[in-house]
Amino acid sequence: MGISFPNSARSFDDRSRCVRFTGYDGMFEIKFYLATEVLACEESHRNASASDYLTSFDALRPRILKAATSAYSKARSSTIMLDLTHFC
Repeated sequence: MGISFPNSARSFDDRSRCVRFTGYDGMFEIKFYLATEVLACEESHRNASASDYLTSFDALRPRILKAATSAYSKARSSTIMLDLTHFC
């Protein structure tokens, strides 16, 4: 069974400076952490707020989920950190 993302919930973790979201491989929950550097590529996002990052995440959701699926297929870990290397 492959990974799916039935829950569109996401949250901003200010301490870790990332956006958290989850995927599921069958009954197993996979935690994803997206580095804000991915969302801050534009100059206008250099001093972005949590709300700005979540809005950017929503706009890029298809691309982010594609990168998350690829990263999970390689790592098969219950926790995956996505950074710029996953988007090049």
